[in-house]
Amino acid sequence: ARTARPPEVPLDGVEFVPVDLRDAGAVRDFFGGVAGRYGRLDVLVNNAGGTPYRLLGEGEAERHARVVELNLLAPMTASLAAYGYLRDAHGCVVMIGSVSGGRPSPGTAAYGAAKAGLENLARSMAVEWAPEVRVNTVVLGMVRTELSHLHYGDEAGIAAVGRTVPLGRLAEPSDVGDAVVFLASERAAYVSGASLLVHGGGERPAFLDASTANKET
Repeated sequence: ARTARPPEVPLDGVEFVPVDLRDAGAVRDFFGGVAGRYGRLDVLVNNAGGTPYRLLGEGEAERHARVVELNLLAPMTASLAAYGYLRDAHGCVVMIGSVSGGRPSPGTAAYGAAKAGLENLARSMAVEWAPEVRVNTVVLGMVRTELSHLHYGDEAGIAAVGRTVPLGRLAEPSDVGDAVVFLASERAAYVSGASLLVHGGGERPAFLDASTANKET
């Protein structure tokens, strides 16, 4: 049975609590506080991540290591801290991955390597933590956010990049949220260790445009 929600916690609304995901002790304290206040923990979405554009030769190893720390070690830290509470609730973990983990990522190589590791980590967690905890990954393509201009340029650049996607646009944050809600729901009760591609159809192969054969006239 579900533990009754404490009366001081609103039924609707969102509470924001900052925590440094690089500090394992602080992360454990955070989840202990969540479980203590709400009585249970049902879902963990590991969404913290990102990277600046930096070619490998333009940064020291320590700079690239910080990208790996944020995108791979932090989700592992959070998942381990949350595991006991998720196990008790038969909950689930959703990792936020990236297509960068499955293809070359020039300018964001450390990010791509971390996301490749994250997807593998999720699959291993799904086996080790079954049947009590499901673990899946949402593998994202390009998403339109407040930081899109850092990677794609102005509005014209963002629109041009969107046209390279088969569905003709970048993902909206709500597209990502809908995929996460599905994986966290009972409709995905038999889905674990999976990677759900949310990328608008992926990337058109470059050779199709370079080839001089099979062109419409």
